[in-house]
Amino acid sequence: MLKVFDNPNCEATSMNDTTSLLFGLDGYGVLDVTDVGPGAVRVVIETIETEAACPECGVLSGRVKDRPLRRVKDLPASGQQVQLWCRKRRLVCRERACPRTTFTQATDELPVRARVTSRLRGKLAVCIAGSNRAVADVAAEYGVSWTTAHGALIAHAARWLPAPEPTRVLGIDETRARSVRWIKEHDTGWKRSDPWMTSFVNADPHVPGRLLGLVPGRSGACVKGWLALQDQQFRDGIQIAVIDPSAPYASGLRAALPQAKIAVDHWHLVKLGNDALTGVRQRVARETHGRRGRKVDPAWAHRRLLLTAGDRLSAKQRERLAQVLADDDPHGQIAAAYQVKERLRELLASPPDPWLLRARLWAFYHACADADLPETTRLAGTISTWWPHILIAIQHGVTNARTEGFNRIIKQVKRAGCGYRNMTNYERRILTHIALTRAA
Repeated sequence: MLKVFDNPNCEATSMNDTTSLLFGLDGYGVLDVTDVGPGAVRVVIETIETEAACPECGVLSGRVKDRPLRRVKDLPASGQQVQLWCRKRRLVCRERACPRTTFTQATDELPVRARVTSRLRGKLAVCIAGSNRAVADVAAEYGVSWTTAHGALIAHAARWLPAPEPTRVLGIDETRARSVRWIKEHDTGWKRSDPWMTSFVNADPHVPGRLLGLVPGRSGACVKGWLALQDQQFRDGIQIAVIDPSAPYASGLRAALPQAKIAVDHWHLVKLGNDALTGVRQRVARETHGRRGRKVDPAWAHRRLLLTAGDRLSAKQRERLAQVLADDDPHGQIAAAYQVKERLRELLASPPDPWLLRARLWAFYHACADADLPETTRLAGTISTWWPHILIAIQHGVTNARTEGFNRIIKQVKRAGCGYRNMTNYERRILTHIALTRAA
């Protein structure tokens, strides 16, 4: 046992005391340190200041009425668990007219009625948000309840999450908030709940990317609602908004940001081309074999080769692709869909040269007309509908790649945060994690 003071009831005098400095709790001196078992010590502390101002009238007082001993949770020290006890002075107010006769001395580290030190609360918040661990895991490590650990995260989130910074290019995309559920309602019976979350990202390629906000849903109303919460300067600064081919997002942006241009991200369009090719391959397999594709079918066995960009294929892969189409494409439908997919890729990868864009757009439509397939005709209609917005993306060189990158992080955070019952907790957890780990 180590006795810092012979009398545990004596006053702590100075933080210059060696043990008090090692303990490092601002404003407190160590009165007593006791070994209470393997890897655990009992520490008794008390405030260094002997006077405090009455919270009611502000008059200083140093007259002590009582010094009760209270148990407080704190961080481990030097690899040992700390059983921290604090002697809190209950002082008598010297102002006779003050309705509050007594008050308890408090500090920033231990506010009034606090049973957990501020530095432990800060550590809990950083561990939850920064390392992307489950709240229950962090709470168990530091010996506190789930509610205490989560409350620490809520308290610190307000300081970590400043207002969204202005951006020239705003990226918008959705990600699933949780799995599909069926909810029973009294009037309509069972209702499908398919919750989504829309993310807003600084997608300007000339500045670091930032996740600016999250909002439940994936409709035009949620886009308008989030933008309405921002100030006029933020809305006026947005010149381009990048989305996937989503009519609800486009309508919300037209209503909220009439001055901004809407650009459609090329990644989603390439995926539409791949989906059209996959649909043709599956239909041809059913028509030719009377069943779904199997690994004995060349087109099914090399389905990934069909989706690979043509300019990335080696000579050996091109030969294999030609053999696949010769063996398992009796009417040339898969080959026609493949040409449509490749012409679309060339169009989207084109530099912003007007003549070249017109030539490649004509080549894409010509390939769709030659194919004359329902899948490729539908794809041509989609490109025709969104072409003004696709052209904006090509001309300005903007994509939604950053938004997709943040969506990946969002999914990782949600896996660790399983158990949250409302969207607000999910949003806070995601935003604080990204604010700590993706700081400039």
